[in-house]
Amino acid sequence: MNRQFPLAGLLRLRRLEQDQAAARFGAVNAQLRAVGAQQASARADAEEIPSDVDSSAALLAVAAARAASASLLAELDALAAAAEAERGKAQHDLTSARARTVGLEKLEARHDALVDAAELAAEQGVLDDLGSSARLRQAPAAAAGRGGSTT
Repeated sequence: MNRQFPLAGLLRLRRLEQDQAAARFGAVNAQLRAVGAQQASARADAEEIPSDVDSSAALLAVAAARAASASLLAELDALAAAAEAERGKAQHDLTSARARTVGLEKLEARHDALVDAAELAAEQGVLDDLGSSARLRQAPAAAAGRGGSTT
């Protein structure tokens, strides 16, 4: 039996695809964490906007700051939603790539088991032949030894 797995090249390709999908999934998760950190920072900044004002100019400044914060938070929420959707797609791609790889890995394991069994059977056959030929060589010598001692 052929020692090398016939689909080894395809299995390498599937593993590369799985690695690429895992890397993409990791990058998307990192992007999602970064957006989450930006959102937390923007919310903290928005909470620090003073609410007590003593002049109309201060009131206008507070209103502008709140509007800017609300706009920034809305943009960050949209970015987070897009990143979450991208994360779902990346996770699906990773799961699909893993499923394709697992099937080939099972075939490879089965092939390796068959090759090992064939090698063991061949080795056992050689050992059996050696044992039987040694027994055959010893049988005439034992018969000659028994025949010579009775005379």
